[in-house]
Amino acid sequence: MPPHVTEGRRWLVLASCCLSLLLVMMDVTIVNVVLPSIRQAFGASIAGLQWIVDSYTLMVAALLMVAGTLADRFGRKRIFLAGIVVFCMASALCGLAATPTQMILARTLQGVGGAMLNPVALSIIANTFIEPAERAKAIGVWGMMSGIALALGPVVGGFIADSFSWRWVFWVNLPIGLIALLMTLRFVPESRSPIVKRFDPVGQLLAALATASLVGALIEGPDLGWGSAPIALLLVLAAASTGGFVLVERRIANPMLNLGFFHSIPFASATVLAILCFAVFASLLFLSTLYLQQIEGFSPAQAGWKLMPFALAVMVAAPLSGRLVAGRGARLPLVLSGLGLGTGAWRRARLTESPSALWLAMAYAFVGGGFGLCNAPITNAAVSGMPRRQAGLAAAVASTSRQIGAALGVAIAGSVRGTGVTSGDMHLFAASFLHLSTVVCWIAVGLSAGVVVIGMVATGASAKVSAERVAERFS
Repeated sequence: MPPHVTEGRRWLVLASCCLSLLLVMMDVTIVNVVLPSIRQAFGASIAGLQWIVDSYTLMVAALLMVAGTLADRFGRKRIFLAGIVVFCMASALCGLAATPTQMILARTLQGVGGAMLNPVALSIIANTFIEPAERAKAIGVWGMMSGIALALGPVVGGFIADSFSWRWVFWVNLPIGLIALLMTLRFVPESRSPIVKRFDPVGQLLAALATASLVGALIEGPDLGWGSAPIALLLVLAAASTGGFVLVERRIANPMLNLGFFHSIPFASATVLAILCFAVFASLLFLSTLYLQQIEGFSPAQAGWKLMPFALAVMVAAPLSGRLVAGRGARLPLVLSGLGLGTGAWRRARLTESPSALWLAMAYAFVGGGFGLCNAPITNAAVSGMPRRQAGLAAAVASTSRQIGAALGVAIAGSVRGTGVTSGDMHLFAASFLHLSTVVCWIAVGLSAGVVVIGMVATGASAKVSAERVAERFS
């Protein structure tokens, strides 16, 4: 461990970082469980709800890598503290929003704060826990906190929405943020990379354009028409921005993302796995909150309790995944993750209009277990083998992939909607929603199969050799 962090204090550092994860992850499930309430309050469309979710994730994805670079350059503690303040200010504005546009803008600002929290916290953990086994355990605790946050989100959010107002689900972030702020000031030491890296504004802009244009096309495609000029323009912009990003990052002396990292098969696989796992998670969570409240007629609190098997499974699987990674490597948790996600999506695809409570609970439990198992091996692959001075950037790449996957998952969940989903006829809405959500679930089954295959490739002998070569090169 670093010389300035004592044996006892490093666990307080971990607790401070985990509290920031509680702040961000609980917000995810809280927001999802009150989406129908927000839709009713604002008269928002399905596309509007998608933008309320994705405006946050897109901004996080756009700024994660630059936040990691800023943290390595100016100090991880300093950026982390700024992230807490911005996130809490934006949460207050979300609670005060009076229109969908105001909500989307506030959620965008919330994403700015979120981008400065998770990757920076992972960088702090990576620089505090030096030994690989101890780091894996710390990441397992980090993942368990994600499960706790997901478990608290639906229940707390549903209770608050039923007892007070949906606006209070955003204001609850303020006291949590204050505690995180005080603990960070007291226990987290300042650290930064010894090598100052230049900024890459062109690469940052191209990466943001590529992600935003693709997600925008998926969200607006059903309403504007897949063959319409705006959608075609967005898709062309996404392809051109992606190609431009690769060209720029290869040619400049100080790229935002050194593409040589992707010569490591585990690192490259972790990026793809993060996108796949979070796309499955986000798409099913988005559909489930609408299904439980608008098809089954449950209140926000009842919907929160229905989602508890998902969250509880994450709580069990996340620390188990950390122990499996530390003791047996990443292959087993990755394969089990894909199987769990796929089984849950398959069960969810076979829902009838009146499913049994047990069938529904089992579907959510499988998805939660699979999701909980994926985070530790993904994060460990992202930061392992990289020099500690690049820990902020490496963690940011993994977190960016997660956010891109989440944004794509929500976009896909709504992109297959038809006329029935946007009509005022509730019977037509229910029939169309059930049919189209089945399509999304089968897509999720296919993505989950990809997790199994890529997980096997990422943990083979050739993958290990490639990681060693990249580690030697960047050391």
